[in-house]
Amino acid sequence: MPDLIPRAPDNPEFARVIELRQLRDLEGFDFDIAPGPEEAAAVAGLLGARSVRKLRFAGRLARAAGGGWQLDAELGASVVQTCVVTLDPVTTRVDQPVRRLWLPETAARAAELVVDPEEEDEIEPLGDRIDLGRVAIEALTLALPAYPRKPGAVLAPTPGEPAEADDAPRPFAALEALRGKVGEGK
Repeated sequence: MPDLIPRAPDNPEFARVIELRQLRDLEGFDFDIAPGPEEAAAVAGLLGARSVRKLRFAGRLARAAGGGWQLDAELGASVVQTCVVTLDPVTTRVDQPVRRLWLPETAARAAELVVDPEEEDEIEPLGDRIDLGRVAIEALTLALPAYPRKPGAVLAPTPGEPAEADDAPRPFAALEALRGKVGEGK
């Protein structure tokens, strides 16, 4: 059973690196990883979140055509962010599949030419190692809302600005009226 390396200079927050040479005789590798408390705090800092309560990344890394490796996994996480309106804590739950495909450089270039745009696979160049922790962090970053809001939180109008309403002034209404007048005058 291959060992995951818990340290990487390019990922000090939550590294789980697999050296692909360890998989040389295997068709696949099942994994189930989660950060420890210190790693979860580091990931929260990286994400600009208040905390990462839970984070689990589980799946399989399997051989792919062309000498590559394909990852099929599930990401589950509970992250506490700050509401952009009220500054109160907002908990976001993430449950989503994650797919990645690593191919040798020449195969990756050829695959990019024939990739179906509807596919969710991300094709990346294959190196000699894969950091499963980094993949989890990247997927979590993309899944979290950029501007988290507490349910029911709305922005108050800025002083001097009209409140949003159906009868609020439309900025181009005068231009529409002018265009109508010019069109009639022809």
